[in-house]
Amino acid sequence: MKTILKSFLCILLLASSFSSNAQKTEDQASNAAMLYFAQDLPGKTPAVFAPGVISKPDRYEFGCTISGDGTEFYFGVDNNGKMETHRTVLINGKWSRQENIFPNEPYGYNDPMFTPDEKRLFFISNRPTKSNKNKQDIDIWYIERTNGDWSEPINAGSEINNNLDQYYSSFTADGSLYYGSRMPDEKNLGYSFDIYKSPFVDGQFTTPIKLPQEINTDRYEADVFVAPDESYMVFCSIRPEGFGRGDLYISFKDENGNWKKAVHMDKSINTKGHELCPFVTKDGKYFFYTSNEDIYWVSSDIFEAYRNR
Repeated sequence: MKTILKSFLCILLLASSFSSNAQKTEDQASNAAMLYFAQDLPGKTPAVFAPGVISKPDRYEFGCTISGDGTEFYFGVDNNGKMETHRTVLINGKWSRQENIFPNEPYGYNDPMFTPDEKRLFFISNRPTKSNKNKQDIDIWYIERTNGDWSEPINAGSEINNNLDQYYSSFTADGSLYYGSRMPDEKNLGYSFDIYKSPFVDGQFTTPIKLPQEINTDRYEADVFVAPDESYMVFCSIRPEGFGRGDLYISFKDENGNWKKAVHMDKSINTKGHELCPFVTKDGKYFFYTSNEDIYWVSSDIFEAYRNR
């Protein structure tokens, strides 16, 4: 009798294991089918990203970041002039309801960007600091993930932020920060945004380095995305040859590790409107950017056409 009972229990356990594995496989397949909101993957022609789901006709979306496994999507939304960061998460093949990650605060939060380890989410905000309750400018902030929960916002610190504006964040594989900034000692403040790099050393951001003239001009340069290996960068600039209110430019490093002169991306990307907020997925395959108040995406293969210009 004991032998029969033991055999029966083994059969039940085996059946349960098969059922569990089958459900897990089904969930994984469902998730894979819903990655990028079940959109057809783009080729070399830009397309609006997830129309009606993320890019909606009745609102302005700008800037996004996606987790490496494609299951977390954060993006900016202009809610009647208030800048918000929204989130949606893929669970068992379904994307969660889009939610404002700071729903009860009067301050703006936008330009979200994951760090390489995805333990921090950076963004910009006009929220005041503890030491300056009357602060009016925009700083770089971040939240930190512990046991699946995000912390309260943390200011990126005085090495990065000053009493003028800082925009956007992008990271190299070692955690070094690229960003746009205005400096108090520079003239022509309306156009004096430049791109800086702050090396990440011993867990801290160090003194920012202004990028060379191949990147920065006496015009506006900001909204920079840098490849994790620093082989290329894409950024927004306002220059006389531009097609609209702001265009995207790309630069590659040469064989000596120096930045080459930035190239103006063509009319397949830039329009009479405003192009900004570049982002490339962690696998390097897809290039996202904002154009005319929607989020677009395209294969990153298009970068090769600019490499030797």
